[in-house]
Amino acid sequence: MVNLFCKPILKTKSMQSARFFALVLFIISAGCTQKDNNAIMMIMLTDAPADYEEVLIDVLGLQVNYSTGSNDGEWVFINGINTGVYNLLDYTNGLDTLLIKAVLPGGHISQMRLMLGDNNQVKTNGSYYDLETPSAQQSGLKFNVNADLVAGLTYKIWIDFDAGRSVIHKGNDKYSLKPVIRTFTEATSGAIKGTVQPEDSRPYITAISTAMDTIGTYSDTLSGEFFFSGMNEGIYKLNFNPVAGFMEMSIDNVNVSTGSITELGTVSILVE
Repeated sequence: MVNLFCKPILKTKSMQSARFFALVLFIISAGCTQKDNNAIMMIMLTDAPADYEEVLIDVLGLQVNYSTGSNDGEWVFINGINTGVYNLLDYTNGLDTLLIKAVLPGGHISQMRLMLGDNNQVKTNGSYYDLETPSAQQSGLKFNVNADLVAGLTYKIWIDFDAGRSVIHKGNDKYSLKPVIRTFTEATSGAIKGTVQPEDSRPYITAISTAMDTIGTYSDTLSGEFFFSGMNEGIYKLNFNPVAGFMEMSIDNVNVSTGSITELGTVSILVE
């Protein structure tokens, strides 16, 4: 486990500000063991399936915009992230991987930045192509979190890529990453799970809530399984858009509750 308070990880220009200095003093006083005023934060990486063979991202680091009672929020680098090249499509349909486990004082995380290196690629039709990520290389992939960490508790925060919408084919074998990312926590989300038959109907599935939240995923090519995680509580409509030769369909009034998985069982896609 990474203890945020025992390493010289705070290396931004904002270190000079009085508010940030107050956070540094708090960190120094916290010592190097987890105490009652600290929370454990686990950050996981997951993804929705995409119509590619691999989507590779080169993870170098992580920043969080973090605030306690003594400051209004500053960007903080966190050491100890599991760096390396990740194939996002290894973590679909409910699978994930741990990026970092860190100790933080109780407070609020409003945003994160995922810093990427140069080894980002997409594989399609057996060939690899460079995946341009100019914004990520300069300042990181920034996304909202809005998670409150209560001292003494452990929190899992998922960074959920939608690779199907994040990879942009620009033509002439050129690809770029324009990330569609959302985050969710274990304590504030529900899920929907099911299986599509036949598997080769390969539908793109969207879940639309009455609040007009929309989430998308593909069913698994081999098993037909699909899994929506990190969903707000509410009533959803699921639309199934299969490949050519099969009929579109929808399911209404799918109820999602916090802390539980709604099991849909087998969904049959009809041949045209």
